[in-house]
Amino acid sequence: MIAIVKFPGTTCETDVYKALIEAGVPTRIVKYKDLDPDKYSGVILPGGFSFGDCLRAGSIAANTETIKKIKQMTEEGKIVIGICNGFQILVESGLLKGALLPNLKLRFISKWVYLKVIRTDTVLTKGLDKKIIKMPIAHAEGRYYVDDIEYAKTNMVLQYCDENGNVREDVNPNGSLLNIASIANEQGNVIGMMPHPERASFKLTSVDGSVDGLILLRRLREWA
Repeated sequence: MIAIVKFPGTTCETDVYKALIEAGVPTRIVKYKDLDPDKYSGVILPGGFSFGDCLRAGSIAANTETIKKIKQMTEEGKIVIGICNGFQILVESGLLKGALLPNLKLRFISKWVYLKVIRTDTVLTKGLDKKIIKMPIAHAEGRYYVDDIEYAKTNMVLQYCDENGNVREDVNPNGSLLNIASIANEQGNVIGMMPHPERASFKLTSVDGSVDGLILLRRLREWA
């Protein structure tokens, strides 16, 4: 069973829930103070504006007792995935290295992007044959940065690219280091990602009927 953790200001929990059900993953939405780590094999931190993005996006949520419980879960090898604001929470809490800075042009970006799959040993990408996928992004602070370039090269999961898989500066929507859209810890069980897989899980609401987000989420069935 996967817990979808809802902080005050989280907005995407229902979309993630519907996408996980579509993917065949047992799941439940849990209010952040009610999370019992012993009941779940993993958690997803959805997008939104936890605690109103006060101080800095994700910073207040990152300092709650809930995150202490989630850190305990990661030490036990359980799954932790942060999507958009969830990714911001993961870096603010130190569960993933780096920071998510304001987009280079200081504008909110909402668009569909192509992504190149780099790591195929994580809980979302293990055994994935498709190397170029398509999902939407929607954020103001998604410019990933870390001062350890070797860490970034080793652990990046997805890179912004063109439709042919070429990683170029002009297809980097927010100025992220190395076009990074997603990064994981060394073990591959903690993943942060700015793209929204739940918004690319239904043909009727996806551009060109793309369900590449569903392809990723289905990988969680064996862990749930």
